[in-house]
Amino acid sequence: MDESNKDYLKGAIESLFFVSDKPVTLEQFQEALETIPPGDIKALIQELKDDYDKGLRGMVIAEIAGGYQMLSSPEYAVFIRNFFKTRVKEKLSRPALETLAIIAYKQPMARSDIEMIRGVNSDGVVLHLLDKGLIKIVGRKDVPGRPYLYGTAKLFLEYFGLKSLKDLPKLEDFPALQPGVETPGTVNPAPDAGTAPRDLESVPDAPASPAEESGQPDTGSPESIEAAEARAASQAGFQDPAEPAEPENAMDLKRVMEEMSESQPEADSATDSPAAGGRVDEPREVSAEEKTMES
Repeated sequence: MDESNKDYLKGAIESLFFVSDKPVTLEQFQEALETIPPGDIKALIQELKDDYDKGLRGMVIAEIAGGYQMLSSPEYAVFIRNFFKTRVKEKLSRPALETLAIIAYKQPMARSDIEMIRGVNSDGVVLHLLDKGLIKIVGRKDVPGRPYLYGTAKLFLEYFGLKSLKDLPKLEDFPALQPGVETPGTVNPAPDAGTAPRDLESVPDAPASPAEESGQPDTGSPESIEAAEARAASQAGFQDPAEPAEPENAMDLKRVMEEMSESQPEADSATDSPAAGGRVDEPREVSAEEKTMES
């Protein structure tokens, strides 16, 4: 590939970055660039990224959530804040961030597990995060009732500018969060401005929304947390019922009956066997009087 063609393709990639408000995957680049192999596209993205990093440019290219995204440079964050200081941005409340952190670090988790850690009912907060698409249904817990399990969604990575969950801050880096450690007055450090997607901001001390406090979604509909879970599970493609299907129960019953029959003494006839639905009497001692009558 000659230099002129390479520069042309880098300009094409740059234009795709500019028009996309979400991370762009290699597959999306290949679909737009058509004849360019994925390996060449990845190399061009890396060259473009290096070009931005070397010069004092106002934009950077970061790998986020399985794709690539153009973001504002942290060097100029103060000017961007001044420019958008009157702009109203959606913020996550402290309960929402707390619940989101629990799910992110300990996923998959059921609602009951989240509430055990937080010590309060979390239906409203979970419903709010589910409605925003930051969390999703990932399965069911293998306990009676089989409650839904939650995990973080792809939007979570995009929101916080993470390449994957491996890029989450290590809990060891926050002594205040370690068991038995109290550091009054500690303020959580602000996230790196260079990794935060544009137009997205999270403020820990934002007040809880009415939806979080009431347990209802933002749409204003009287949807319960159970209905929201069922809807989210259906959208995620989970078709398994809350309880095992009848054939599975029948197989379990048959297995238990076979185990019982193996543990019981052999019957004198087939009609007295458990498999035939008969009855097996418990063995008892024969008295001396009965022995005399038999003889």
